[in-house]
Amino acid sequence: MTDSRPRRPPGSLLDQIADQTIEQIRSAGTYRQLRELRGPQGATIQLDGAEVVHFAGSNYLDLAHHPQVVQAAADAAAAYGCAVAGSRLICGNLDLHAALESELASFLGFEAALVYSSGYMANLGVLPCLLRESDVVVSDALNHASIVDACRLSRAEVRVFPHGDLNALEALLREIRRHAPSDRRVLLVLDGVYSMDGDVPQLPAMIALAREHGALVMLDDAHGFGTLGPNGRGAGELLGVHANVDVYVGTLGKALGSFGAFVAGSARLRELLINASRTFIFTCALSAPQVAAARAALTVMQREPERRRALQANADRLRSRLQAAGIDTAPSTTQIIPVVLRDNARTMRVSERLLARGFYAQGIRHPSVPRDTARLRITLMSSHTQAQIDTFARAVAEEAEEAANVPGSLRGSGVTGPAT
Repeated sequence: MTDSRPRRPPGSLLDQIADQTIEQIRSAGTYRQLRELRGPQGATIQLDGAEVVHFAGSNYLDLAHHPQVVQAAADAAAAYGCAVAGSRLICGNLDLHAALESELASFLGFEAALVYSSGYMANLGVLPCLLRESDVVVSDALNHASIVDACRLSRAEVRVFPHGDLNALEALLREIRRHAPSDRRVLLVLDGVYSMDGDVPQLPAMIALAREHGALVMLDDAHGFGTLGPNGRGAGELLGVHANVDVYVGTLGKALGSFGAFVAGSARLRELLINASRTFIFTCALSAPQVAAARAALTVMQREPERRRALQANADRLRSRLQAAGIDTAPSTTQIIPVVLRDNARTMRVSERLLARGFYAQGIRHPSVPRDTARLRITLMSSHTQAQIDTFARAVAEEAEEAANVPGSLRGSGVTGPAT
């Protein structure tokens, strides 16, 4: 049979562009490759053909392969098919979408919610709807990349303050209001849990400052939803200010073990987004199996709060074990725990050596984190056993110490070697 695939000559302009950029990436020590995973996400996974203990995912409550969640997805696939093949405003608005949105709003205590195809698209879709070119968006320096891009897309003036710096935030808000016309909108946007450091912002003080200076508050709580707070409502509930958030963004793809995201707030906000949010209007709707899985997971999450408690107990245990070994895990207070090694090559060496010992903890480099802050980004699950955590902590301490002894100092890395 004749191969009819289109062929470009070697050395085409496209390849030259790719080669040039890839070489720059390689030179910076940030070249990336995909790993192959087989089977379900869990505390152990099949990665590149080997079984390893999984400390790199976001299936925090281990619901992605829960029997009730899988059955709900299977039933929805049988009843609705695997795709709606259209946007919500044309032919894709299923009764399942409406049910999930109602359940999310009820659970969170908001008037309404709207489901998006991903968290990235949710953030890109919200900010341009709320802000004009004459407005200002105030953003923490470590906000997620989707927030950074959404700020740019909004065309509003973007003002960034150092991560978690209350004094800088107050000074910035005061300056904006001092020079702003009365109708200028100001939006403060924050992560609920910072995804590379595992810390929660000082939400009570930050929201109070926003209110004092007439700013709206948007919270992207992708890693807090389902994992933090007495009922799993996230970082705001944990700190007692959940009701003071104007725009709440959550994900279906982490604690709920499905895919997609949502925005919650007032009924008028939902109406605005349906009519003006380009990333909602111009994309296919989430498929029925994904929506049904999220609904089932939301039910299990509320019925089994012990999953959330186990998750945070596991995170506390790992932090304690690493700190006892002389490894600084600051500023983490959640299920995301950084071990900062700074140097790209050493970070990836430690990650590979851990993998050889049966532990998957991904090395993270720029641009996912600031330059010279390369790290292991460790994430916990509710289903990790104490033995897995303790053995992993010892392995991290040993490999970090070995890395520190390789010629070329890790001075200031946060890795100080085993405690004496």
